[in-house]
Amino acid sequence: MKFIMFTKHLQGLDVPDIIAALHSVGVEGADLCVRPGYPVNPENVKKALPAAAKQFADAGLSIPLVTTPGDFLNPDQEETARVYAAAGEAGVENIKLGYWHWQAPAPVARHPRASAHTDSENGYWAQVDAIRKQLDRFAKLSEHYGPRTCIHNHSGTSMGLNSCAVMNLVKGFDAQHVGVFADTGHLSIVGEPINMALDIVKSHLAVIAFKDLARSPGMRGGTVVRIGKGFVDWETAVKTLQAMGFSGPVSFHSEYSGEPIDTVIDLARIDVRFIRGLLEK
Repeated sequence: MKFIMFTKHLQGLDVPDIIAALHSVGVEGADLCVRPGYPVNPENVKKALPAAAKQFADAGLSIPLVTTPGDFLNPDQEETARVYAAAGEAGVENIKLGYWHWQAPAPVARHPRASAHTDSENGYWAQVDAIRKQLDRFAKLSEHYGPRTCIHNHSGTSMGLNSCAVMNLVKGFDAQHVGVFADTGHLSIVGEPINMALDIVKSHLAVIAFKDLARSPGMRGGTVVRIGKGFVDWETAVKTLQAMGFSGPVSFHSEYSGEPIDTVIDLARIDVRFIRGLLEK
């Protein structure tokens, strides 16, 4: 496994400072946030991403994954091709897309005296079909430029919220071009048991996110907590990945929002040490 860190909560740092932070945390590279407001973003990606990749390589680090904006979902936009081309030039292996969300079907009345009902033509499976058509075009971008297209497990109404749901989207696609970014935290909230979840996506598992989630009374979703303090069964997760021989990137999300950057770095360092301890058992 190759440990990397998600740079979302390092916003405000330039590339050299991000590199210093990653060295401090003790990881091998970055899950680089390529979003507006970051040193590398969709506007400057053509030059900035290859330049950043060189800086990382010179420092003994890599960028196995870039994370795009949450609405990065259109394979036909010029911006999308620009990001894929820059990632290919930079040697990035994986691109995480944004999120497709399930839309409740609109009620359709068939007869004035009939009760309203939902139309299967705009329900869940119709939405799956529409997404797979888009994924087919993303797969062609991946085949052309190199980086694999990845869908991230995310709780809520995300169409890839757990392993079974995400496999409805990616099954049948070449795993070299379309993959799954499994997330331990979100799977602990809406997923299958973690060993089952990882087995379900095994054929397409490209990247895994390490974070922990818990719930508070009245919450619909989960809140990020320190690794080992939430719902994730870490021993089973680590043992399952070892048994599978998973050697891909592991992104420490360290999504400790509201904390100063120095604290985020300190907490990420503790997260990495926690996982290394499990790997050494």
